[in-house]
Amino acid sequence: MKTINFTKMQGAGNDYVYVNLFQQTLSKPEELAIAMSHRRFGIGADGLVLIAPSSVADLRMIMFNADGSESAMCGNASRCVGKYAWDHGLVKKNPLQLETGAGIKELQLFFDAAQKVKSVKVSMGEPILEAEAIPSQLKQEQVVEHNFNFGDFSLKGTLVSMGNPHFVTYVDDVKKIPVEKWGAIIENSTYFPKKINVEFVQVVSKDEVIQRTWERGSGETWACGTGASAVGVAGMLTGKTNPTVRVHLTGGELIINWEGKGQPVFMTGPAKEVFSGNWLLET
Repeated sequence: MKTINFTKMQGAGNDYVYVNLFQQTLSKPEELAIAMSHRRFGIGADGLVLIAPSSVADLRMIMFNADGSESAMCGNASRCVGKYAWDHGLVKKNPLQLETGAGIKELQLFFDAAQKVKSVKVSMGEPILEAEAIPSQLKQEQVVEHNFNFGDFSLKGTLVSMGNPHFVTYVDDVKKIPVEKWGAIIENSTYFPKKINVEFVQVVSKDEVIQRTWERGSGETWACGTGASAVGVAGMLTGKTNPTVRVHLTGGELIINWEGKGQPVFMTGPAKEVFSGNWLLET
């Protein structure tokens, strides 16, 4: 029976299965993402990431959520792709250019004493702030601390897209928030025609926040790079945080920097290879 080689990697606890398409091919990636991501019957992951050749950059990232839906961009996954590409000899450039569904991203690699990649700084691009481009049913130019009614509860939300859409809301204590219940309701709300990711954020200081993330198509995840980037942008838009903010996620920490309108968001954080193996394909 046919098998494919895979590598499990994680960035701040945001874990994906990575398949190298420089060396092998596969079909039906949506079905494979569902099977591989299952945490009881599969490998267990937030989704599947394909590392492929690119005609416009050094390499390309194609990614699928745990439910098989395709995602344009994930900051944590992009850092892991950078580590994999360097450590496995696909690319020997620093910085390197990564093609994603949200455009080309620049990755700056940082190394340990053994010259293995230990962390990566990603240029996430400029945030998209126009309500209709998020996309949202709201018609205003920007959505900052808007009062959203979700039936059983209401929340003030700020909308930011980092290539994928995010709803950022501030709470007093993230530990007390029913993320699974509220996240699912907000994700599937009619406000958002293509669904949305949700960040529940507790402000510690102007330089530090705590974040829990509900990721569309995957549920609550231990980290979300585009989500942390959106939180950095929302913090500046609302005046709650400074241009550089340390974001504490369930799986680790990310440093986000955004200097304001017209500027890209920069995200710095860890990337780690967990294990590799072979997946048996059903015939």
